[in-house]
Amino acid sequence: MKILFLGDVMGRAGRRAVAENLPRLRDEWKLDFVVVNGENASNGMGLSGDHAKGLLDAGADCLTLGDHAFDQRDMLQFIEQEPRIIRPVNYAKGAPGRGHRLFTARNGRKVLVAQVLGQVFMKRAFDDPFSALDGVLKSYPLGGQAAAVLVDVHCEATSEKMAAGHFCDGRASLVVGTHTHVPTADAQILPGGTAFLSDAGMCGDYDSVIGMDKAEPMRRFITGMPKGRFTPALGEATLSGVYVETDDQTGKAKRIAMIRQGGRLAQAAP
Repeated sequence: MKILFLGDVMGRAGRRAVAENLPRLRDEWKLDFVVVNGENASNGMGLSGDHAKGLLDAGADCLTLGDHAFDQRDMLQFIEQEPRIIRPVNYAKGAPGRGHRLFTARNGRKVLVAQVLGQVFMKRAFDDPFSALDGVLKSYPLGGQAAAVLVDVHCEATSEKMAAGHFCDGRASLVVGTHTHVPTADAQILPGGTAFLSDAGMCGDYDSVIGMDKAEPMRRFITGMPKGRFTPALGEATLSGVYVETDDQTGKAKRIAMIRQGGRLAQAAP
């Protein structure tokens, strides 16, 4: 199975890049399943229903969220109507939506997508991500009902993301980090057969400070004083993510490649 995961979509620039490029990439790379993290797609803070529809129409099979899952208030209702959107499984108790779901890929095979929030350096003390993941993975053993298993680990610390990768090794096809908006260079297949990348990066304008227009973040770093609101940068975006090929029998990864398309970063393709 050929799978593409795209990192955090950042504002209008990121949405435009997905809309303009994902339909072509699905055809050129013969992708069976695409997951897009959309939690910063609406002005850098959360995901609205309308913007979610745009990303799904562009070719995403599943959208994951994160700590900004419900910054856009209409997502509280929209996520209950749209089963292709996944919020973190260890989010607040009673939160709407689901933290994992079994999807059907274009080739007819079943794909489990799950997301967890980390605890290290995060503003809220979310529930333990490891026990939350353990319960999900035990319910959907890799190579059984789920031909592939994808885990989005949304957190700050690379150490916590790496620990999650090793925790899931042999039980997931791909464990990929999101949230920090900077692609890491450690794409690898772990000893148990799980593809891993600490952070997929963002789909956004890299002539920025993690996707935000440079002026206000730099002012705050230099002076310690805010003057205005953060606003997403609007230049040409780079699509950043990871491509994985899995074994149809075991669900384990056979190949992993970092993806960068368009914008300022050095280009990379499968």
